Amino acid sequence: MSNAQVVAVAPSWRDYFELCKPKVVALILLTAVVGMFLAVPGMVPLDILILGTLGIGMASGAAAVVNHVVDAKIDAKMSRTINRPVATGMVDPRSALIFGAVLACSSMLILAVWINLLTAVLTFFGLVGYAFIYTMYLKRATPQNIVVGGLSGAIPPLLGWVAVTGDNGQIPAEALLLVLIIFVWTPPHFWALAIHRKDEYAKADIPMLPVTHGIEFTKINIIFYTVLLLLATLLPFLIQMFGLIYLLGSTALGIIFLVYAFRMKFADRPGLAMETFGFSIVYLMLLFIVMLVDHYFPIYL
Repeated sequence: MSNAQVVAVAPSWRDYFELCKPKVVALILLTAVVGMFLAVPGMVPLDILILGTLGIGMASGAAAVVNHVVDAKIDAKMSRTINRPVATGMVDPRSALIFGAVLACSSMLILAVWINLLTAVLTFFGLVGYAFIYTMYLKRATPQNIVVGGLSGAIPPLLGWVAVTGDNGQIPAEALLLVLIIFVWTPPHFWALAIHRKDEYAKADIPMLPVTHGIEFTKINIIFYTVLLLLATLLPFLIQMFGLIYLLGSTALGIIFLVYAFRMKFADRPGLAMETFGFSIVYLMLLFIVMLVDHYFPIYL
């Protein structure tokens, strides 16, 4: 079916929903919501929980929409993304950008008016960092794109935290540790996918690390960053932000992640890269759930 034929069919709400990358946004919101709960000893105020989550989610969706539009030609060359609404022509770029602008403006309004200005400003910078700096420039400019650009994707727990505490205008060190953990997690997470999709990234002329430096070099870097991740996850315990439940849970998850990284390097079995990528998502979800459990049921030495 040609793009012209597809455009003749009116896009549905599902197409616009898909523009927001709902699975990615769901993971973002999990870390943001956990950040909210970690900021208080008890229950997060219900209005902040609902409106903060909505505002952060809408901003994340807006950034995803821009990514769809900017990467439409690239998406059309890759099997993983070939069926995206803009790539297929189901949603035209202009309509997508209007939709994204509505999401972004609504997000800023909700966060600035009903949450606090600090959350709105940080969310805005995160949106710009992913939608414009990473998608429009870094992704095509350097094999370190995912490292440098990963900061914008690492801030959701900080956004959740300051949604609760940001009225005082301060950014707590504990929230920055959560940002650090996701920042270090991003390269091994994404490079595992990039190894699996190396040929497609090469075809699309995107300088992902496996394309520019080879698969084996990328595997070594995945091991290096996974070790860094294991060390980074120890920091919250060392500053007594969390107790034994977190220490045991984060260490076990980190060791499993490291096993995946070593298996990918030395076993060289087809499919290991995607298995590692899949576990990396489970890893982050479980890590933040462990944080939440430890926060409310702490056990200290």
